[in-house]
Order: sequence, then C-alpha cells, then structure tokens
Amino acid sequence: MRILYISQYFPPEAGASQTRAHELARNLVAQGHQVTILAEIPNHPSGIIRPEYRGRYYEHADLDGIDVRRVWVKASPEKNYRSRIWFYASFMLSAAFTGVFLARGKYDVLYVDSPPLLAGGAGLVISRLRRIPMVFEVCDLWPESAIVLGEMKGKRSIALATWLEEACYRRAKKIVVVTRGIWDRLVERGQPPSKLALIPNGANTELFQFSPAARSLWREKLGLQDKFIALYAGLHGLAQGLETIVEAARQLQSEPSVHFLLVGEGPCKADLIALADSYELKNITFLGEQPRENIPGLQSTADAAIIPLKNLPLFEGALPSKVFDAWACSRPIILGVGGEGRSLLESVQGGIYTPPEDANALAQAVLWMQSHPYEREKMGANGRIYTVHNHSHPELARKLAEILTQVISRA
Repeated sequence: MRILYISQYFPPEAGASQTRAHELARNLVAQGHQVTILAEIPNHPSGIIRPEYRGRYYEHADLDGIDVRRVWVKASPEKNYRSRIWFYASFMLSAAFTGVFLARGKYDVLYVDSPPLLAGGAGLVISRLRRIPMVFEVCDLWPESAIVLGEMKGKRSIALATWLEEACYRRAKKIVVVTRGIWDRLVERGQPPSKLALIPNGANTELFQFSPAARSLWREKLGLQDKFIALYAGLHGLAQGLETIVEAARQLQSEPSVHFLLVGEGPCKADLIALADSYELKNITFLGEQPRENIPGLQSTADAAIIPLKNLPLFEGALPSKVFDAWACSRPIILGVGGEGRSLLESVQGGIYTPPEDANALAQAVLWMQSHPYEREKMGANGRIYTVHNHSHPELARKLAEILTQVISRA
C-alpha cells in the first residue's frame, strides 16, 4: 500500500502531533507499506526555522524508511492571529503544490492529519486533482476549539473555517478520530457512525520504559536528588492552563521536599516563568524543549506526572497522549481532565483525578502522592500494563492499515 500522509508537524520537531504521525508512519513502513510524509520545514513551537534548515524551501529526506518531503512555511516567533493564518495558509499552499507536482509517485490513499485545519485544504486539492481517496484524521475539533479558546473571533473567519471543515468531512472516505468524545460530537453534527473510525493516541512502549539509571542521572543533573518531583512535559499553550501548576507550587512553598518540573516550549511559557518569578518560587524548574529520546528519562525522573487542561466543556472528550507516555514509564498521573480522561483513569486505577484549574486540589494530590509511595507505584504499574496491551503504536498502525485497505478496496 502506497500512502501519501499530510502532517504539518513532524520530527525533528517535538510534540504530540509530531510523535503520533512519526510513530504511525514508522510502524506502517515496518509492516511493509510505503509512506510519503508532507510536513513543514521544522520551526514549531518557537516559530523560528532551525539553523540547519534555513534558506531551504524544500527538502527530500529519509527518516526511518519514511519518504519525507518538508516544505516552506511562513514561520514567525510572533504568535498573533495574523501570523498564525499566514503560517497555516503557507503550509496549505506549499503542501498542495508539492503533493500535486513534486511527489509524483502513484499513491493508493491520502491520509490527512488535523489540526491545523488548513492542512485539510491541501488534502482537498491533492485528492481532487490526483483522484486519490482521502482519509481525514481529527485529533482536535477545529475551529470549535479555537473559538472556545478565543483564538478565532471574526464571523467571516469562523464561517470559512467551518466551511472548510465540512468540506473535508464530505470529501473523506473515512474520518479517523482519537477519542470517543470527538466521535460523539461528530455524530451529533450529522456524521454517520459508519464513516467514523477510532484510532486513539498511544505510546512507544519500547522507548518509553522506566529507567533507574536515567532517573539518577537527571536528578543529579538538575540537583533534585532528594526531591519528590511532579512533572509536566509538553506544550506550554493556551489549552493546558499551566498557571494552575504555578499556583499549586506557590501553595506548597513550605514543603521543601516537593519540586515541580515543567519541560517544553510554547506561547505561554514566558508568562508562566514571569508568574513564578513574581512569587519568588524556588520549588519550580523550567526546562526547554527536549529531544524525544530524552523524555522517557525525564518521565523516569518524576514521581508523578501532571496532565492538565483548562476547565472547558470542549475538553470533556479529550484524552491527551501524555497519559500514555507517563503510563508507559510506569508513572502515576495527576489528571486535571474530566469526562473521557477521568473515566479511563479511574478504570485503569492509574492515578488521581483533580478538577481542572483547581490549584488547591492539585497541591493536595501532590502531597497525597508523596505520602503514599506504595499506592503511587501500583498506579504506575497499572498504567504500564494497560498501555502495553491497548495503546502500543504497532497495534494502532495495524488498525490504521486495515482502515486504509478498506478505503482503497471500496474506491
């Protein structure tokens, strides 16, 4: 099977979207399929083109057997509405041109990852002009989430984005969703269940394992050998509401053995650091973006992983991929996500739920984890067992291959 796969974000960039696309593509290749990826010249999340890619408008490379085509985008470190639109639109145009004129091999199916939604615009052009059946993946409901978070306000912009979203749904032979919450929402909006398929987020359970050696190494490097470490690793964005972690750290200033570790980059990071500085906090450390291969070691360094989202009804159907990364490393989680995420957490018995954006509840959960070492290790072990059996990337790629094969045979 020859697959043309559009994913704007892709390694060497770090993040949940990049990891999902890379792992699915890598495992599809391992299972004997040919995969070509259309992705941006690496710049995310800083908006600054990486030095080794500057001056390039197009790159053709190989990564783990994946045929990778990286295309120009108008990246900018300024994260305002205008710069974001140019950023996403430039990828849409570059990816559409590359998919039609440069990636000239014969493809059996087109797989489009969203958001960003404008990647779907590139998919529409390529699918129509080259007559390739399209499968559309929805990892987040967009523009709905952008409207709720205040990232999109203009009536004309909302109308255009909604039109593009619906056009992608109509064109798609199959719509792949990552959570039951997204499935239910699309059914509410009129999509037939027969057109939907569930491929949840997962983890590389071979790479992500608890490592005592990495734990000792990172703790010594950070000077946190004797601390109880509560870790957040991921995007520092609007949706995460990481101010709650800073507030919890403020409440626990009198607990010298507790330390918070935040790893990653994003548009809210500078404000978070400024907030921590204003409180003169000594119990919180910010690390920059790390290579993917460092994250299992950092997860092993932690005693518990914090996974928050803002208190919005939209996120009742969310199930962050960070859950499975932490569980794969046998780490218990403190989950600030209700709905589907909370239900899974409680069924697996893999951690503690706290109401979203409740700093006091988060602080109390950290103290409980600290004082119950046996229980937290049991929670982490439960999470590891569940993730290995249900969310390993090879198994998810196998399910995706079955879906794509069905689409091709019907087309």
